[in-house]
Amino acid sequence: MNMHEKFRMERIEGIAEQGKDEEARRLSQAWISHPGLHQYSYNFSWLGRPIIQYPQDIVAMQELIFTVQPDLIIETGIAHGGSLILYASLLELNAMCGGQQNFSVLGIDIDIRAHNREAIEAHPIFQRGHITMLEGSSIDADMVAKVHKFSAPYKRIMVLLDSNHTHEHVFSELTAYAPLVSVDSYCVVFDTVIENMAADAYPDRPWGKGNNPMTAAGAYLASHPEYVCDEMMDSKLLISVAPKGFLKRIA
Repeated sequence: MNMHEKFRMERIEGIAEQGKDEEARRLSQAWISHPGLHQYSYNFSWLGRPIIQYPQDIVAMQELIFTVQPDLIIETGIAHGGSLILYASLLELNAMCGGQQNFSVLGIDIDIRAHNREAIEAHPIFQRGHITMLEGSSIDADMVAKVHKFSAPYKRIMVLLDSNHTHEHVFSELTAYAPLVSVDSYCVVFDTVIENMAADAYPDRPWGKGNNPMTAAGAYLASHPEYVCDEMMDSKLLISVAPKGFLKRIA
């Protein structure tokens, strides 16, 4: 075993031990649940566009992209476009490192606001030609058909769900798009952390405890043995908006 492999194995063992630390998990969730941090994810941007993600999840996605080597990333939920810019820029870097040379990022949103579309389309990363945006409901039959048609030429697909966070909507997205994911790639269900928050944490939203992406992911996994929850991601991150949301396709 060379020194690089030795370090990798030590890290894997450390992550496994960290995942067993119930106090670390409790403290991490307590931090996430602190009332003053409910807008914490709004504090960050990627190459100038607001991203609405935790830094830990941004790094996690970099690792997954480099490991999986997708040639297509599909994301539901665009908002300010920071995530689209993130994934396209990471795929650009991956190509520079000898990875996939031909790749695309497809974003879907029910309402791409004019000022956000203008800012995204003006961004240098967008202008490199790898990002496509579709407007409409991600679970509308016509939209699902468009996405499946768009995806047909690609060989290694990753799907990221981050739009409407109700159980019904996310389960419908999983039903529509999880079958597109390649074996050994991921369908990442964001904002599963809603299940771990206080019952009154989202008074002005249709989602909350018992009705959220985590409940949808759990229901989907129960009837789809081709997927497993990658618990090592939870053990590694501790602080994440997607606990139990990193779904890996194994068959």
